[in-house]
Amino acid sequence: MENTIEIIIEPGKSAKQYWKDLWQYRELFYFLAWRDVLVRYKQTVIGVAWSVLRPLLTMIVFTVVFGRIAKLPSSGVPYPILVYAAMLPWQFFANAMSESSNSLIGNANLITKIYFPRLIVPASSVVVSLVDFGISLSIMVILMFWYRFLPNIRMFTLPLFLLFAIVVSLGFGFWLSALNVKYRDFRHIIPFIVQFGLYVSPVGFSSSIVPAQWRLLYSLNPMVGVIDGFRWAILGENVGLYWPGFILSLVLTIAVFLSGLWYFRRTERTFADVI
Repeated sequence: MENTIEIIIEPGKSAKQYWKDLWQYRELFYFLAWRDVLVRYKQTVIGVAWSVLRPLLTMIVFTVVFGRIAKLPSSGVPYPILVYAAMLPWQFFANAMSESSNSLIGNANLITKIYFPRLIVPASSVVVSLVDFGISLSIMVILMFWYRFLPNIRMFTLPLFLLFAIVVSLGFGFWLSALNVKYRDFRHIIPFIVQFGLYVSPVGFSSSIVPAQWRLLYSLNPMVGVIDGFRWAILGENVGLYWPGFILSLVLTIAVFLSGLWYFRRTERTFADVI
Protein backbone atom coordinates (compact mmCIF):
# COMPACT_ATOMS: atom_id res chain seq x y z
CA MET A 1 0.00 0.00 0.00
CA GLU A 2 1.49 3.31 -1.08
CA ASN A 3 1.81 6.17 1.33
CA THR A 4 -0.34 9.16 0.51
CA ILE A 5 1.07 12.63 1.03
CA GLU A 6 -1.48 15.34 1.60
CA ILE A 7 -0.43 18.96 1.05
CA ILE A 8 -2.52 21.66 2.67
CA ILE A 9 -2.03 25.23 1.56
CA GLU A 10 -2.67 27.69 4.36
CA PRO A 11 -2.16 31.42 4.68
CA GLY A 12 0.61 32.68 6.89
CA LYS A 13 -0.53 32.51 10.50
CA SER A 14 1.82 35.13 11.82
CA ALA A 15 2.97 38.49 10.63
CA LYS A 16 6.46 37.07 10.06
CA GLN A 17 5.11 34.19 7.98
CA TYR A 18 2.89 36.60 6.04
CA TRP A 19 5.82 38.70 4.87
CA LYS A 20 7.63 35.50 3.98
CA ASP A 21 4.60 34.48 1.89
CA LEU A 22 4.63 37.91 0.27
CA TRP A 23 8.20 37.37 -0.89
CA GLN A 24 7.47 33.83 -2.10
CA TYR A 25 4.59 35.10 -4.22
CA ARG A 26 6.65 37.88 -5.81
CA GLU A 27 6.28 36.27 -9.25
CA LEU A 28 2.52 36.75 -8.95
CA PHE A 29 3.19 40.44 -8.32
CA TYR A 30 5.23 40.61 -11.54
CA PHE A 31 2.55 38.73 -13.46
CA LEU A 32 -0.33 40.94 -12.28
CA ALA A 33 1.65 44.12 -12.90
CA TRP A 34 2.69 43.02 -16.40
CA ARG A 35 -0.86 41.91 -17.20
CA ASP A 36 -2.25 45.31 -16.22
CA VAL A 37 0.34 47.09 -18.34
CA LEU A 38 -0.46 44.90 -21.35
CA VAL A 39 -4.19 45.42 -20.95
CA ARG A 40 -3.64 49.16 -20.77
CA TYR A 41 -1.30 49.56 -23.74
CA LYS A 42 -1.34 46.49 -26.00
CA GLN A 43 -2.98 47.01 -29.38
CA THR A 44 -4.18 50.48 -28.47
CA VAL A 45 -3.06 54.01 -29.13
CA ILE A 46 -5.45 55.89 -26.86
CA GLY A 47 -3.94 54.26 -23.74
CA VAL A 48 -0.56 55.88 -24.38
CA ALA A 49 -2.07 59.09 -25.75
CA TRP A 50 -4.39 59.50 -22.77
CA SER A 51 -1.50 59.39 -20.29
CA VAL A 52 -0.09 62.42 -22.16
CA LEU A 53 -3.24 64.29 -23.19
CA ARG A 54 -4.90 64.32 -19.79
CA PRO A 55 -2.14 66.15 -17.86
CA LEU A 56 -1.31 68.25 -20.93
CA LEU A 57 -4.88 69.51 -21.39
CA THR A 58 -5.24 70.12 -17.65
CA MET A 59 -2.00 72.09 -17.74
CA ILE A 60 -3.32 74.28 -20.57
CA VAL A 61 -6.60 74.98 -18.75
CA PHE A 62 -4.86 75.83 -15.46
CA THR A 63 -2.31 78.00 -17.26
CA VAL A 64 -5.06 80.03 -18.92
CA VAL A 65 -7.25 80.31 -15.80
CA PHE A 66 -4.63 80.87 -13.11
CA GLY A 67 -1.73 82.22 -15.15
CA ARG A 68 -3.42 84.40 -17.78
CA ILE A 69 -6.74 85.40 -16.22
CA ALA A 70 -6.06 85.35 -12.46
CA LYS A 71 -2.39 86.28 -13.06
CA LEU A 72 -1.15 84.32 -10.06
CA PRO A 73 2.61 84.49 -9.37
CA SER A 74 4.83 81.71 -10.73
CA SER A 75 8.13 82.51 -8.93
CA GLY A 76 9.82 83.47 -12.17
CA VAL A 77 9.07 80.09 -13.76
CA PRO A 78 7.05 79.72 -17.00
CA TYR A 79 3.54 78.98 -15.79
CA PRO A 80 3.07 75.83 -17.93
CA ILE A 81 6.18 74.31 -16.32
CA LEU A 82 4.98 75.30 -12.84
CA VAL A 83 1.66 73.54 -13.45
CA TYR A 84 3.08 70.49 -15.22
CA ALA A 85 5.62 69.91 -12.44
CA ALA A 86 2.61 69.52 -10.15
CA MET A 87 0.57 67.49 -12.65
CA LEU A 88 3.22 64.75 -12.68
CA PRO A 89 2.75 63.65 -9.04
CA TRP A 90 -0.95 64.47 -8.98
CA GLN A 91 -1.75 62.40 -12.07
CA PHE A 92 0.32 59.54 -10.68
CA PHE A 93 -1.49 59.70 -7.34
CA ALA A 94 -4.95 59.93 -8.91
CA ASN A 95 -4.33 56.99 -11.25
CA ALA A 96 -2.57 54.82 -8.67
CA MET A 97 -5.19 55.39 -5.99
CA SER A 98 -8.06 54.71 -8.39
CA GLU A 99 -6.47 51.55 -9.81
CA SER A 100 -5.52 50.12 -6.42
CA SER A 101 -8.92 51.00 -4.91
CA ASN A 102 -10.74 48.87 -7.50
CA SER A 103 -8.10 46.16 -7.82
CA LEU A 104 -9.61 43.65 -5.39
CA ILE A 105 -13.03 43.82 -7.05
CA GLY A 106 -11.40 43.48 -10.47
CA ASN A 107 -9.54 40.33 -9.37
CA ALA A 108 -12.46 38.73 -7.51
CA ASN A 109 -12.20 35.45 -9.46
CA LEU A 110 -8.56 35.03 -8.48
CA ILE A 111 -9.11 35.97 -4.84
CA THR A 112 -11.96 33.48 -4.34
CA LYS A 113 -10.05 30.55 -5.83
CA ILE A 114 -6.55 30.45 -4.34
CA TYR A 115 -4.61 31.75 -1.38
CA PHE A 116 -1.93 34.37 -1.77
CA PRO A 117 -1.18 37.55 0.19
CA ARG A 118 -3.91 39.89 -1.01
CA LEU A 119 -1.59 42.84 -0.51
CA ILE A 120 -0.05 41.92 -3.86
CA VAL A 121 -3.16 43.00 -5.76
CA PRO A 122 -3.37 46.72 -4.88
CA ALA A 123 0.44 47.00 -4.81
CA SER A 124 0.86 45.57 -8.32
CA SER A 125 -1.80 47.88 -9.76
CA VAL A 126 0.41 50.89 -9.02
CA VAL A 127 2.94 49.75 -11.65
CA VAL A 128 0.68 50.91 -14.50
CA SER A 129 0.66 54.40 -13.00
CA LEU A 130 4.46 54.31 -12.86
CA VAL A 131 4.53 53.61 -16.61
CA ASP A 132 2.14 56.53 -17.18
CA PHE A 133 4.40 58.69 -15.04
CA GLY A 134 7.42 57.81 -17.17
CA ILE A 135 5.55 58.76 -20.35
CA SER A 136 4.31 62.04 -18.84
CA LEU A 137 7.82 62.85 -17.62
CA SER A 138 9.00 62.91 -21.23
CA ILE A 139 6.60 65.81 -21.87
CA MET A 140 8.19 67.66 -18.96
CA VAL A 141 11.56 67.32 -20.68
CA ILE A 142 10.09 68.70 -23.93
CA LEU A 143 8.56 71.66 -22.08
CA MET A 144 11.90 72.47 -20.48
CA PHE A 145 13.62 72.46 -23.85
CA TRP A 146 10.84 74.62 -25.33
CA TYR A 147 11.13 77.25 -22.61
CA ARG A 148 14.89 76.82 -22.31
CA PHE A 149 14.54 76.06 -18.64
CA LEU A 150 17.30 73.91 -17.17
CA PRO A 151 16.99 72.15 -13.81
CA ASN A 152 19.84 72.09 -11.32
CA ILE A 153 21.33 69.38 -9.14
CA ARG A 154 18.10 69.12 -7.14
CA MET A 155 16.69 67.07 -10.02
CA PHE A 156 18.53 64.05 -8.65
CA THR A 157 16.27 64.09 -5.58
CA LEU A 158 13.18 63.48 -7.75
CA PRO A 159 13.13 59.69 -7.10
CA LEU A 160 12.78 60.39 -3.38
CA PHE A 161 9.69 62.50 -3.97
CA LEU A 162 8.34 59.88 -6.35
CA LEU A 163 8.73 57.36 -3.51
CA PHE A 164 6.81 59.82 -1.35
CA ALA A 165 4.00 59.82 -3.94
CA ILE A 166 4.00 56.01 -4.11
CA VAL A 167 3.63 55.71 -0.33
CA VAL A 168 0.73 58.20 -0.34
CA SER A 169 -0.99 56.31 -3.17
CA LEU A 170 -0.55 52.92 -1.52
CA GLY A 171 -1.77 54.22 1.84
CA PHE A 172 -5.03 55.50 0.41
CA GLY A 173 -5.20 52.50 -1.93
CA PHE A 174 -5.01 50.03 0.97
CA TRP A 175 -7.77 51.84 2.82
CA LEU A 176 -10.10 52.25 -0.14
CA SER A 177 -9.54 48.79 -1.67
CA ALA A 178 -10.40 47.12 1.64
CA LEU A 179 -13.41 49.38 2.23
CA ASN A 180 -14.56 48.88 -1.37
CA VAL A 181 -14.88 45.14 -0.80
CA LYS A 182 -17.22 45.58 2.16
CA TYR A 183 -18.97 48.78 1.11
CA ARG A 184 -19.45 48.94 -2.65
CA ASP A 185 -20.59 52.56 -2.46
CA PHE A 186 -16.95 53.56 -2.17
CA ARG A 187 -16.47 53.02 -5.89
CA HIS A 188 -18.71 56.06 -6.41
CA ILE A 189 -16.86 58.10 -3.80
CA ILE A 190 -13.39 57.58 -5.32
CA PRO A 191 -13.96 59.79 -8.44
CA PHE A 192 -15.26 62.54 -6.14
CA ILE A 193 -12.13 62.27 -3.96
CA VAL A 194 -9.93 62.61 -7.05
CA GLN A 195 -11.87 65.59 -8.43
CA PHE A 196 -12.08 67.37 -5.08
CA GLY A 197 -8.42 66.70 -4.34
CA LEU A 198 -7.35 68.28 -7.63
CA TYR A 199 -8.79 71.63 -6.58
CA VAL A 200 -7.65 71.62 -2.94
CA SER A 201 -4.10 70.64 -3.89
CA PRO A 202 -1.62 73.22 -5.28
CA VAL A 203 -1.72 71.90 -8.83
CA GLY A 204 -2.85 74.98 -10.75
CA PHE A 205 -1.10 77.42 -8.44
CA SER A 206 1.88 77.66 -6.12
CA SER A 207 1.27 76.85 -2.46
CA SER A 208 3.29 79.97 -1.62
CA ILE A 209 0.16 82.07 -2.26
CA VAL A 210 -1.54 80.47 0.76
CA PRO A 211 -1.38 82.95 3.69
CA ALA A 212 1.38 82.15 6.17
CA GLN A 213 -1.04 81.58 9.07
CA TRP A 214 -2.89 78.90 7.08
CA ARG A 215 -0.01 77.21 5.35
CA LEU A 216 0.72 74.60 8.03
CA LEU A 217 -2.98 73.72 8.19
CA TYR A 218 -3.02 73.48 4.39
CA SER A 219 -0.20 70.94 4.61
CA LEU A 220 -2.58 68.50 6.32
CA ASN A 221 -3.26 67.47 2.73
CA PRO A 222 -0.39 64.99 2.13
CA MET A 223 -0.29 65.83 -1.57
CA VAL A 224 0.78 69.38 -0.72
CA GLY A 225 4.12 68.03 0.46
CA VAL A 226 4.44 65.74 -2.55
CA ILE A 227 3.68 68.49 -5.08
CA ASP A 228 5.89 71.05 -3.35
CA GLY A 229 8.67 68.47 -3.27
CA PHE A 230 8.39 67.82 -7.00
CA ARG A 231 8.47 71.53 -7.77
CA TRP A 232 11.45 72.01 -5.45
CA ALA A 233 13.32 69.24 -7.26
CA ILE A 234 12.38 70.18 -10.83
CA LEU A 235 12.29 73.97 -10.70
CA GLY A 236 15.45 74.41 -8.66
CA GLU A 237 16.22 77.60 -6.78
CA ASN A 238 13.20 79.38 -8.25
CA VAL A 239 10.91 77.56 -5.82
CA GLY A 240 11.49 77.12 -2.10
CA LEU A 241 10.18 74.37 0.15
CA TYR A 242 8.13 75.11 3.25
CA TRP A 243 9.84 72.59 5.49
CA PRO A 244 7.39 72.57 8.47
CA GLY A 245 4.53 71.82 6.08
CA PHE A 246 6.59 69.27 4.16
CA ILE A 247 7.51 67.41 7.36
CA LEU A 248 3.85 67.45 8.47
CA SER A 249 2.76 66.01 5.10
CA LEU A 250 5.46 63.35 5.36
CA VAL A 251 4.35 62.34 8.87
CA LEU A 252 0.72 62.16 7.78
CA THR A 253 1.70 60.11 4.73
CA ILE A 254 3.45 57.55 6.90
CA ALA A 255 0.43 57.49 9.22
CA VAL A 256 -1.97 56.91 6.31
CA PHE A 257 0.27 54.18 4.89
CA LEU A 258 0.71 52.30 8.18
CA SER A 259 -2.96 52.62 9.18
CA GLY A 260 -4.06 51.53 5.70
CA LEU A 261 -1.72 48.55 5.87
CA TRP A 262 -3.08 47.66 9.34
CA TYR A 263 -6.72 47.88 8.22
CA PHE A 264 -6.03 45.92 5.05
CA ARG A 265 -4.34 43.11 7.01
CA ARG A 266 -7.13 43.12 9.57
CA THR A 267 -9.87 42.65 6.97
CA GLU A 268 -7.90 40.59 4.46
CA ARG A 269 -9.08 37.20 5.71
CA THR A 270 -12.70 38.06 4.92
CA PHE A 271 -12.15 39.23 1.32
CA ALA A 272 -12.85 35.85 -0.29
CA ASP A 273 -16.13 35.50 1.62
CA VAL A 274 -17.41 39.03 1.07
CA ILE A 275 -16.24 39.76 -2.44
